[in-house]
Amino acid sequence: MKTNEELQRDVQNAIKWEPQLQAAAIGVTAKDGIVTLMGTVDAYYKKIEAENAAKNVDGVKAVVEEIEIKYSNSTRTDEDIAVDALKALLDSWNVPQENIQVKVEKGWITIEGHVTWNYQKEAAEKSIAHISGVRGVTNHIKIKAEIQNEIEKHNIKRALSSNWTLHSENILVKVDGTKVTLTGSVSSIYQKDLAEKIVWKTPGIWAVDNQLAVEHKYTPVL
Repeated sequence: MKTNEELQRDVQNAIKWEPQLQAAAIGVTAKDGIVTLMGTVDAYYKKIEAENAAKNVDGVKAVVEEIEIKYSNSTRTDEDIAVDALKALLDSWNVPQENIQVKVEKGWITIEGHVTWNYQKEAAEKSIAHISGVRGVTNHIKIKAEIQNEIEKHNIKRALSSNWTLHSENILVKVDGTKVTLTGSVSSIYQKDLAEKIVWKTPGIWAVDNQLAVEHKYTPVL
């Protein structure tokens, strides 16, 4: 596997390549596949960008995120943020905003309610991430699919195997009603997240339990 120094360097480079993060002061440490991100950014979405950049690096097994948000303008109230959040949800055509409730406390937004598809849940969170003054987002939106047909396990496995970046032979799929559980192993956090995203596209799913283990296999270049 990669040395701690190699992993640290690769994550640092990944963050540097993100246009939104070039001016951010983010430090990186790495130990046994666990990467810790430290420092400050001036927006919540930049914190998420840094985390995602680290997750996509081969060899990263876990990310510890200790980045602080420091806004230059700290005069925004929770009411200001709530107004912007409701407008952002309304403006996002992917989000059925009539089914979603918003709560703001000390800059932290909690969204609740229900949607039909997981992409709608993700779109709701993404739409409010760029709001000035936001310090964090908790997404409690539930999936309640309108389709009640039985979930076909072989359709999920076929969808996983069709993606060339996944070694789907190492992924086990279990279907229990409207819930799908993934077990087995992948070689990166990126692949773990990708497998879950693929499964969520299956009609009728209400929940995905992603238990995939990240087992990095690194072959040094001679």
